[in-house]
Amino acid sequence: MKSSCALPASLVLLSFAAPALAQTQDETKRLDPVVTTAVPGATPLSDIPMSVSVIGADDLKLAKAYLGAEDVTDLLTGVDAAVANGTQVAFQIRGIGAVDHQALTPGAAAVYADGVYLATNVQTGLMLYDLERIEVLKGPQGTLYGRNASGGAINFITAKPGEGQSRYLSAGYGNFNRVDLGGAYGESLGGGFSYRLAGRYLSRDAALDNTAGPEDAGGVRDEFGLRLGLNWDEMLGGRLLMRTHYEEDNGVNASPRNDSLDLGDHEIAVEGTGTQDTDNAFYGASVDYTRDLGRWELSSLTAFEGYAQQYGFDFDGAPALFGNAALSANLSYDRSFRQYSQEFRLQTDWTGGHTLFGLSASTDDFSQTYTIWCGELDPSTLIGTCPYVGAASRAGPTPVSPTRAMTLVTDINQSRDTLAAFTHNDFDLTEQLTATFGLRLTHEEIDGHGSGRHVFEDGTIGYNNVNGLGLAYGSNTIDETRLSGNAALAYDLGAGTAYASVANSYKSGGFNGEVQNNATHFADEGLFSAESVTAYEVGYKARPTEALTWTLAAFWQDYDSPQARIFVNFPLPDGSSITSNSLSNLDAATVHGAEADVTWRATEGLTLDAGLTLLDTEIDQSSDIGGNAATFDGNPLPFASDVSATLGARYDFALTPGVDASLAAHAKYRGDYYLDPEGLEARMQKGFTTLQAEATFAFIDTGLSLTLWGRNLTDEDYALSGYGFIGYNTFRSDPRTFGVRLDYSF
Repeated sequence: MKSSCALPASLVLLSFAAPALAQTQDETKRLDPVVTTAVPGATPLSDIPMSVSVIGADDLKLAKAYLGAEDVTDLLTGVDAAVANGTQVAFQIRGIGAVDHQALTPGAAAVYADGVYLATNVQTGLMLYDLERIEVLKGPQGTLYGRNASGGAINFITAKPGEGQSRYLSAGYGNFNRVDLGGAYGESLGGGFSYRLAGRYLSRDAALDNTAGPEDAGGVRDEFGLRLGLNWDEMLGGRLLMRTHYEEDNGVNASPRNDSLDLGDHEIAVEGTGTQDTDNAFYGASVDYTRDLGRWELSSLTAFEGYAQQYGFDFDGAPALFGNAALSANLSYDRSFRQYSQEFRLQTDWTGGHTLFGLSASTDDFSQTYTIWCGELDPSTLIGTCPYVGAASRAGPTPVSPTRAMTLVTDINQSRDTLAAFTHNDFDLTEQLTATFGLRLTHEEIDGHGSGRHVFEDGTIGYNNVNGLGLAYGSNTIDETRLSGNAALAYDLGAGTAYASVANSYKSGGFNGEVQNNATHFADEGLFSAESVTAYEVGYKARPTEALTWTLAAFWQDYDSPQARIFVNFPLPDGSSITSNSLSNLDAATVHGAEADVTWRATEGLTLDAGLTLLDTEIDQSSDIGGNAATFDGNPLPFASDVSATLGARYDFALTPGVDASLAAHAKYRGDYYLDPEGLEARMQKGFTTLQAEATFAFIDTGLSLTLWGRNLTDEDYALSGYGFIGYNTFRSDPRTFGVRLDYSF
């Protein structure tokens, strides 16, 4: 595994900067103010009393080479993503985020698309196309964003129909036979009506090298997306924006790598029986309506989101562990999800302040069938050619058949209803001092039921009964009410704003959605509880000149009951216990650190930016979980690098009288991080640096531009996430990728 420092990337960036530094500075050397909707109304970033990062138009040019939402973390410090099972993404913000592969586990960083909450981690790896900007809010967001925002929130905002909208076509080709097509078209048709249609198609051969079986196990991309927006500036006395989208993913998810194998960079080794095509569809629609009611503004956001998903892979990450073909397991998922949400906001500006009141309601339904088998699977009988490893123990002491247990089938169904009321208020205490105060009251009810069973060699089907503790089926309900909120003071110092804030949010508890061993699975002790984060932050946002902005922030976060996938000690009626790998809760953790960001328009054509996050996290575990409190106590949180840093440059210049050029590069260094809370050296990813770059040549008055791009130019091989099963398995990063793209704007 490679390890590198940030210095080589820095030299590349400085080489871009050198020609421009000699230019004469003039009055055109200024940065455009960044405006965000992270708080009510469009607000300059420098006026918001919390840490917010906005990825705008220039950086989104780099994002045209991205595969999915997780790639945007390359542009941010203190933000990372644990990626599993293809496109399941759990974003980590300042070390906060549950690292778990089951779809029932929501992220601790709430992810939104055009203001619509995406309730499962299956949706958060969304396909990126036709974006306007991305907003990243760091720290708990318990007022406007509510539940599952204990680490922060990320909002992907797509381009809107309207006057002056861009229209374009693009076509690209890259290594691994990558084909990338996209475009957007829209018009304003009078009467305040406009529309916009955008789409993207992406295909690519396997990027990882499978040394033991089919090439496709290295991860094949075959996906497309379409989005339609309809906008009426005058409709029903207000403004109406309707959006609908549909995406498909028909590739092959990359298999993991087992740590017992001696493999090179970007290599895996799995045999073919677990390699499966994906059949994933994501869809949704929303209606955003706003109108004025005297001095007040009323807004309504009605939305539907859903998906149907089928995929699988070689679960053990090896062709024959320790030379034994019976130590093998393949898995598949079959999921469906529906989510309906409604939010109303009523807000007004008044002399010396702003007030917002809101109501939010949502309901969702999730179902999943999870299958594990060995060898070739007969789809009509669900029997493999060998028993998967661990089958005999799950069948229990009195199996329903004298033949061998062969295949595990687990079903779970969950419904969730949520209702919340919230308020957000700004008060001008003096001309320079502003106070912010918000509260949110959330009630949530989660109902779950399911079963775990085995298919035996003779076709008999029986419920799991590990340790004879009762058949593995049941149901339960989680019902809780939570209060969250924030308060802040901001002081305008003329050239900058100083602020201090406190904020709280929580992440829901729930059911373990995969292997159900016995009757304890749906009992209270088999559930995981909600976690919560209370954060304290002080900071300063400066704009000393029109060409320079910088921010500093220091923070402390008290993390109560962090959710983690660990080996848990379940008590039994006779006073004994069993240990099972489950999503559960640690006692507590603390997170503290500091951040700095700077953007400088060094000359008319050259913009430089840099960021740094220093982080210290520590788990505080005194109670025994499976008798192993010492395993976790004092360890850092997963995916919490003690240092992350970015360095970027963009240089725009006239190459010839007929050609404008733009050179851009962005490097990110991630320090060492652990893949789970056990803190084992074997499960630590060493620090590394990634570099992305592009060169664009725009042919004046033609609308045509040609871009050469590259990602992970340092060719780092690093772990995206990991899990324990017959050793330890990790999902791996893509190697160096590069390509060319032709764009036509009209």
